[in-house]
Amino acid sequence: MSSQSEEAKLEKNTGFLDSAAIGLSALCAIHCLALPIALTMLPVIATMPLGDESFHKALLFLVIPLSSVGLTLGCRRHRQWLVMFWGVSGLLVMTFAALFGHDLFGEALEKVATLFGACLVAGSHTVNFKRCRISECEQPRDCG
Repeated sequence: MSSQSEEAKLEKNTGFLDSAAIGLSALCAIHCLALPIALTMLPVIATMPLGDESFHKALLFLVIPLSSVGLTLGCRRHRQWLVMFWGVSGLLVMTFAALFGHDLFGEALEKVATLFGACLVAGSHTVNFKRCRISECEQPRDCG
């Protein structure tokens, strides 16, 4: 009985972590796309910390552990480790872009790399979430 309740907690946590990671990746993508437009329209926003590189690092501080735990729990469940590969690849791209992208590639390519990494992370969490749902229905208990 306790193993079933632990499994139910794991399922609930995996779904929450995947959803949170998808949300954070979307926030990062929106930030990268909307901020340049907002900066040209409202110069006051330039003084806010959203335009600072520390914002990207703060997001990474949340995204890396959340994604790592969510993808690990899900992949342990559905055993499709390619999902983890794509998620970790996205995290590495985002980290590289946040730490070195501006200096190596300039602002425009840094944003492209960040968006690419965020899409990889969000996509891997979407697949992870779906695979966990499929795995849940393949269990001998009722899916309903």
